[in-house]
Amino acid sequence: MKFRLFKDSMQLKLVLIYCLLVFIATTVIGVLIMSQLESYYMNSTKQNIIKSVKEGMISSLSTYSSLAGSRDEIKDNVDAWSKTIQGEFFVVDEGLEIIASNSAVLKSANAVDALDSSIIYTALFNNKDAVSYSMVQNDAVNIPVMNVAMPIGHDKKVIGAVYIRQDLSLTEATIDKSKQIFLRAMLISLAITVLLGMLVASSITVPINELTETAQKMADGDFSTKLDVRSNDEIGRLAEMLNLLSTKLNATLLEMGNEKRKLETIIQNMADGLIAINLEGKIIHANQAACRLLRVPTVDLAGESYDAVIESFGQELALENLLTKCRDGEVSEKFEKDSVIYSISYEKFKDENANDIGIIVLLKDITQRQKLENMQMDFVANVSHELKTPLTTIKGYTETLMEGYVDDEEMRKEFLGIIDSEADRMSRLVKDLLQLSRLDNDQEILNKREINLTDLVTMSARNALFMASEKGQQLNCLFEQGDKIFVFADKDRIEQVISNVISNACKYTNEGGRIDVDVFKKESEAVITVKDNGIGIPKANQQRVFERFFRVDKARSRAMGSTGLGLAISKQIIEGHSGTIELESEENRGTVVTIKLPLSVNRGVKNIE
Repeated sequence: MKFRLFKDSMQLKLVLIYCLLVFIATTVIGVLIMSQLESYYMNSTKQNIIKSVKEGMISSLSTYSSLAGSRDEIKDNVDAWSKTIQGEFFVVDEGLEIIASNSAVLKSANAVDALDSSIIYTALFNNKDAVSYSMVQNDAVNIPVMNVAMPIGHDKKVIGAVYIRQDLSLTEATIDKSKQIFLRAMLISLAITVLLGMLVASSITVPINELTETAQKMADGDFSTKLDVRSNDEIGRLAEMLNLLSTKLNATLLEMGNEKRKLETIIQNMADGLIAINLEGKIIHANQAACRLLRVPTVDLAGESYDAVIESFGQELALENLLTKCRDGEVSEKFEKDSVIYSISYEKFKDENANDIGIIVLLKDITQRQKLENMQMDFVANVSHELKTPLTTIKGYTETLMEGYVDDEEMRKEFLGIIDSEADRMSRLVKDLLQLSRLDNDQEILNKREINLTDLVTMSARNALFMASEKGQQLNCLFEQGDKIFVFADKDRIEQVISNVISNACKYTNEGGRIDVDVFKKESEAVITVKDNGIGIPKANQQRVFERFFRVDKARSRAMGSTGLGLAISKQIIEGHSGTIELESEENRGTVVTIKLPLSVNRGVKNIE
């Protein structure tokens, strides 16, 4: 494995390339130098031979008109020529006969048989110097020699040739020695090149390895490592850019992580259920609200089959059904399941190439909203009805009076009294509606101060004594008149609530009935109870008595002048004081209304009424 890594490393490749380039360069240069050196030595040897022969032998031999006729004289000069000319020399006449030679072996031999005839012919017949190389046998050893033939002229006529055979052993040895020196120099230079190449490659690959390691750490999510910038070259600038990239990438990923966590928190804490599904029907993400609305355990639904999760909802939410409906864009619709009303919106989502890759589903429980809308519609209908009834009555009696159909003064007064009563009824209704509107919009200003609740309840009970006495009812205050129970509240609004509750008890309690009013402390609260033994309220209607315009017995309530808004207003006033109002009732046995308000912190020290 290590060998493979080394083999694939840039350092090895750089060293090999560097060495290969040096090897090729030195080889080419060496070949050229050796070739030139060898050529120089050979040419120098040749020129030396030609120079020494021409200055010595040819200048003497050219004085003879015939070499064969001057054989003896020529032979006398052989010893003298041997001192100045290295190697063997032969004097050949134009008949190719060796006239004289310093070689004992070839003195009397025929030139054609003993020597290189081609260069002799060139010298004799072309009047040119000629050179050839050959190997000769000497004591069973092949010796390299240089053969040179030069023409001998006399009176513009070639009369013979001088043939020189020069031993090249020393020259070859010198050339071989030079080659050995160069080869050793080349090997040394290659070794130095390897070392220098490794150093140079290391100066490149070490920073690159550091860059690679840092990049790998960045790929693994570690952005803490910073590179040391040691130079201003390309690698140094690359290190700077990598450090900058690391910093910016780290900041970007942190920002993306924060945004992702923020988005996940938003999605998880959405009141609406959100489900992302891919086209294979697998859930990509589902928040807690979705799990709650789909009635499945709050677990990670990622990877679960969507159709299996919503199986209990039937085909209404099936993926195929949703995909078919939202083919042209977002779809919103409602459906009901087990008395729960749902609103569902869904739309496909796409990738960067605008290809559909899934669908987003938003699921809402709109049961309460739908109920509120229904209540609003009922409220409008009730207001219209409550206004229409007295208006119809007023209009009817007014038209009768205007047409002059009533001549009797008593009847006219009765009609006017009915008109006045209905007008008062409308006035009370409008007044209650305006107060409800102010309470709904937090525009009802509560003038809160510390009040003695015992005195306020006593006063409200006294105000209701006349109504109770008309029906022969007993209105009892069960608390001690001197008790001091203080609350921080708006006196007029609390009095309105207490009076409304006591008057309701009187209205819906039969003649001779009993109404008990009590006020007391319980822990940190002041408690007011109004108990009667009246007609009571059916259990099915008890949760609705605080709704606007709700009446248990509509005909009886209207006859008593009720607008159906009293308890709704009372509930909002009490809740505006951080209190509660509750009702317990049993049909034909009576009702208990309980009002709870926080006790005053000052406990009656100042601003007491």
